[in-house]
Amino acid sequence: MISRREFLSTAVTATTAAALAPTARSYAQILGANERVNFAVIGLNGRAYAHLSSLEYNEKSARIAYVCDVDATILQKYAAATEKECGYAPATEKDFRKLLALKDVDAITIATPEHWHAPMAIAGLQADKHVYVEKPCSHNPREGEMLVAAQQKYGKQVQMGSQQRSSPHTIEIVGKIHAGLIGRTYFGKAWYVNTRKSIGVGKVVPVPATLDWELWQGPAPRTAYKDNVHPYNWHWLHRYGTGETLNNGTHEVDVCRWALQVDYPNRITASGGRYQFKDDWEFYDTLDTAFTYEATPSSEAKLITWEGKSCQGMKVYDRDRGAVIMGTTGSVLIDRDGYEVYNATGKKVDEFKTSHNRTASADLTGKDSMTDLHFENFIAAIRTGEKLHAPIQTGNTSVTMLQLSNIAWETKRELQLDPKTAHIQGDPEAMKLWGRTYEKGWEPKV
Repeated sequence: MISRREFLSTAVTATTAAALAPTARSYAQILGANERVNFAVIGLNGRAYAHLSSLEYNEKSARIAYVCDVDATILQKYAAATEKECGYAPATEKDFRKLLALKDVDAITIATPEHWHAPMAIAGLQADKHVYVEKPCSHNPREGEMLVAAQQKYGKQVQMGSQQRSSPHTIEIVGKIHAGLIGRTYFGKAWYVNTRKSIGVGKVVPVPATLDWELWQGPAPRTAYKDNVHPYNWHWLHRYGTGETLNNGTHEVDVCRWALQVDYPNRITASGGRYQFKDDWEFYDTLDTAFTYEATPSSEAKLITWEGKSCQGMKVYDRDRGAVIMGTTGSVLIDRDGYEVYNATGKKVDEFKTSHNRTASADLTGKDSMTDLHFENFIAAIRTGEKLHAPIQTGNTSVTMLQLSNIAWETKRELQLDPKTAHIQGDPEAMKLWGRTYEKGWEPKV
């Protein structure tokens, strides 16, 4: 993938608010600060470093005014990295709710554990903030519905972190597919491969002194602190995460849906399990899921599949992630590093590469030019009303589909959907999994 450098060459008191506010001196160090969008970055491990990198890339129109995390060690490390990269020190805060009360925060970015994504985004909208939220935008389908409703109610910009929607080569090739490059499209095959290690069996231990475990859990039902959950392995626990489908499958399934010009399917199946290790990991490490679109008087039948292998490194088409779009006269292979076009007999007839170095699935941060451009688009939407590349309504469709894959896997049966709402039809037991139980007093509301 092209690097950022390569791309460049080609209810809070006034006292609390004052304590958190940047000093006049720090503002004076930045030319045009008053014209910039003031950001608060929330959830500072892993992917948040891509937020830092991309906001620094967009320094003429954006400024990181605040950084926030419930872990003091992670917070201070990120604050130091921000000062080093941007040349100024952001204000730091543990509790995001204090930041939402500040008038000089224009937008928040959310890279927290997934059980916080929708509740925090909704709270941000209610506080009159624009929101950039990492995928998945929600922990469950009901939260996705609520977040879409909140955006419509409060009218602020909400961009989901499906950054490939801002990839120039992906925009180009999807446009060509829509124009008939490979005839009538009907099948999208997506995949993800990684060699994740076992998370072991956690032990209940005292909460680290640097971590606010109560605030970390937030809307999730309370459990004792274990030594193998924070800061990353929560992805594989139902009460906090959503498994590999949402952690990575969201990206390529979204590309398939975009290329095939479809929304919710009629049917979803999912089959897989936890095969590689026996440990605390609650989701599958291997999954095949399929989304079936039935023909209607106005549309052709189509199919999308996703294959996920979290702990087995056998690549597909010599790639650890990607998507193939198949049509009546050819196929297109798309990944983050370019695309290849094939005719009806499977002969390569065209290709485009952004770099000779492929992107590794093990990269947990993802600093890249398409993330820079995704933030650029978000900032332009705030400042000038430019159309978002991944508005929450679009992002939530792909997220909901894969959350339904999880439900199909958990219930061990095919789901029949209302293609307008994605609600599960004729299966009350499965529909009970549409939402979740919250810790009392932490329920999100629109």
